[in-house]
Amino acid sequence: MLKHLLKTMRPRQWIKNGFVFFALIFDKQLFQAEPFLRTLAGFFLFCLISSAVYVVNDIADIQADRIHPEKRHRPLASGKLPVSIALAAAVILALAALTFGYRLTPAFAGVLTAYFVINLLYSRWLKHIPIIDVLIIAAGFVLRVAAGVTLITVERFSPWLYMITVLFSLYLGLGKRRAEISLLAQGAGAHRRVLDGYTLPLLDQYITIVSGTTIVAYSLYTFSAPNLPENHSMMLTIPFVVYGIFRYLQLIQVGNAGGSPEEVALTDRPLQATVLLWGLAVITIFYLA
Repeated sequence: MLKHLLKTMRPRQWIKNGFVFFALIFDKQLFQAEPFLRTLAGFFLFCLISSAVYVVNDIADIQADRIHPEKRHRPLASGKLPVSIALAAAVILALAALTFGYRLTPAFAGVLTAYFVINLLYSRWLKHIPIIDVLIIAAGFVLRVAAGVTLITVERFSPWLYMITVLFSLYLGLGKRRAEISLLAQGAGAHRRVLDGYTLPLLDQYITIVSGTTIVAYSLYTFSAPNLPENHSMMLTIPFVVYGIFRYLQLIQVGNAGGSPEEVALTDRPLQATVLLWGLAVITIFYLA
């Protein structure tokens, strides 16, 4: 039972909560003990609240998941995990995250609450509304970044990073929708009603707009944000971002991946190498240059 509950909590998706570290890294506090430990604690608490959301979402989607070729094997959809136990676990996870989050800082607990409420609304209503559904996904990533800001005293964190996060998360969300339509074909609407509001050509246009805008926004950030090195060395990281976006787009359209972005991030070696090199470049420029 514990194994099935842990699977429903989706620990592989905790990688998304890494956005909590953005404020720590880009405010040049990564190697300061107290800010690092506070952010690390915030990361784990965000994992708890996001797991509560995943459990609630699986409960809401249990009927639709049973007709999905892959999701029908999930513990709730397959009947391996009782709904009552899953619901109790979600309540415990949410209460624990909010309680300990408040002890870190009330502002952080406020962000956790906003994330939880928005995702409850998403699970119940908002995920059925085209465009709004992917905007809610993007809001979740922005709240992760905002959560990191509340945990430390920021001095050099650029608002540009919020815009980049919005655009990049929209890119991931639209890619996820495209992958679902490609996988489910004519039965897409039966699994997820919102997919009836999209077509592959429409999603491809959205993805083209968002991916291009992401590259432009990141490029502008690298030479216009006031907290960056004056020699504009941050511009050297642009090729990694361009390659990463192009690689993910290739996986979506050629490899029919993208239905689970975290799976792509954990399995695609070229994408992993790009993220690693980008991270090393950022740390070198911010902390060692």
